[in-house]
Amino acid sequence: MDGITFGRASLLCTLLLLWAFQVCVGAVTVEVAPKVEVLKGETAKLPCKFTGSSSSNPIVEWYIEEQGTRHRVAFRPQNGEGKTDEGTALSKQVTIGDDFTLTITAVQPSNELVFICQVNDGPSGTGDATTMLKVFFAPEKPELTRPSSQAISVGETTSSEIGTCVTMNGHPQPRIIWFKDDQPLPEVKDRKEKTYMIPSVVKEASGLYTIKSTLYMQPSKADKDSVFQCTVEYSMPADQIKQKKSDTITINLNYPSEKATFTLVSKDPVKEGDTVTMKCETDGNPQPEFDFTKNGTTVIGQGGLLMLKSVKRTDEGVYKCTATDFDNLDADLTGSITLTVHYIDPVSVIPAQPQVVMLGDKVEWQCKTKASARHTIQWKKGSEVLSQDGTLSIQDVSYDNAGEYMCVGAVPSVPGLTSQAGVNLTVKGKPMIETPTAGEVGKEGDMVTLKCSAYGSPAPQFTWKPAGKESVSLEGNKVVSTVNLEATAEVMKNGVTCEVSNEHGTDSKTIPVSLQRAVYNSADRAEKQQGGSSGVVIAVVVCVLLLLLLVALIYFLNKKSKLPCGKKDKKEVTSGEVNNDIVVEMKTEKANEEAGLLNKRPPTEQ
Repeated sequence: MDGITFGRASLLCTLLLLWAFQVCVGAVTVEVAPKVEVLKGETAKLPCKFTGSSSSNPIVEWYIEEQGTRHRVAFRPQNGEGKTDEGTALSKQVTIGDDFTLTITAVQPSNELVFICQVNDGPSGTGDATTMLKVFFAPEKPELTRPSSQAISVGETTSSEIGTCVTMNGHPQPRIIWFKDDQPLPEVKDRKEKTYMIPSVVKEASGLYTIKSTLYMQPSKADKDSVFQCTVEYSMPADQIKQKKSDTITINLNYPSEKATFTLVSKDPVKEGDTVTMKCETDGNPQPEFDFTKNGTTVIGQGGLLMLKSVKRTDEGVYKCTATDFDNLDADLTGSITLTVHYIDPVSVIPAQPQVVMLGDKVEWQCKTKASARHTIQWKKGSEVLSQDGTLSIQDVSYDNAGEYMCVGAVPSVPGLTSQAGVNLTVKGKPMIETPTAGEVGKEGDMVTLKCSAYGSPAPQFTWKPAGKESVSLEGNKVVSTVNLEATAEVMKNGVTCEVSNEHGTDSKTIPVSLQRAVYNSADRAEKQQGGSSGVVIAVVVCVLLLLLLVALIYFLNKKSKLPCGKKDKKEVTSGEVNNDIVVEMKTEKANEEAGLLNKRPPTEQ
């Protein structure tokens, strides 16, 4: 036994020594990226480097690991060409480059595998390193749908389906998060809870994932306006976490009524002729049945609406709405409205008949009405307010007073509630001619057009002297006659006479005709004024220049007289008498004196 044990121990030591010797001689170290991330359909590159090789032609091999078994997909000697192994899942996708990088084209989710780069170095042994290929693809926007079943009722003992969220074609496997009113709901899968989700995952033939999640709840009345939404959360390269949101849904929730409201749809005061709509509703869903009464008498409505068309003051009263909810028979579901209908009676005008009065006479009307609230009465002619106390009195009637007058009654507190009546005033009397406009012509013999305007009732007749081509028109309360005739010498001298007459009298006026006066253009006058001003300025400038020239000449002559010369000349030049003579003579005979002074020379000494 001792010998056998010793022999085994010796063999083990020998093997250890051989291994240690090999390690000391040299070992291959292989380096790869821990993981490589790529989007579906793109190209992935898996680099591989090694050190410590002692062989002249090491071989680099790439393997994939499937279900714990390695399968080679490509290899390359350092001094040879790269080759792809046939019959593997990657035969048509992979190539190995000069730097031993493994290239995978058109990456698919099924390519998400463990890749091993192994270096065979002969004497130095074998080394390898492992990298992971991660494939990413963003899923589609989630689609959120409601169940096709009937509304959900509050108070049920089992949870009801709220909606189903589905997102398709994602990788790696995404997850769905539910939201209610923008707040995330805890992920609960226990069906014993009131709120829970039932998820399902389908891996498609493409390797992409389709995720579905159905939300169940026992909602309360507070959830009647809640908004539900789902979000898909998924991973992308570089540890990115992204989200896509679905559209929102609300739930059709049934819950009993607790109170009722009865209101007028319009907030404006009600007046006769209006259409009145009263609305009765409860805080429950669906709305229950409604009954309506007026002062205790049943009236017919439609659903929760009671409509009264073209209301009258007799429609005033107390209206009551009563709702019956069989899910809550103990609730007091009533409401009432006291309806007030505003009105204004037709205005009464005395006298109501059209009035015909003589020029200078007096006329008066009275206007009255009744209304449901404080009201006003105004007399108007056109837009002009003439009276606000119901009485319209006109003293000393003129032709301008003829026309239509309106009495308008209104209730200021009720917009649009008015009543009005009109009366007409006709003024009779002899004609009266307005002051006419004189005529003008360019020259004698030209045609001239003249107008003659006259008031009067009955309408006056016109006579022109001398006569011409005449036309008559009506402008308001006055009659206008227009004549066109030749401006003869007689017309230019005596003018043209317009005569008017009716059964009450006559009137006449003479219209002068003269030659047009020349109208000077203001711009021409301005130019003339400007031209005159410019002439004055030029004259002043010339005078100033001449004066400066004269002063310069005197200064020059004085300087000349101080030059070296004979004593006699010096005395003559410097004497005050000579200077005075020069000044006087320059003013009187400037040209001759200037020539004489310039040509004067002192006598030469012998």
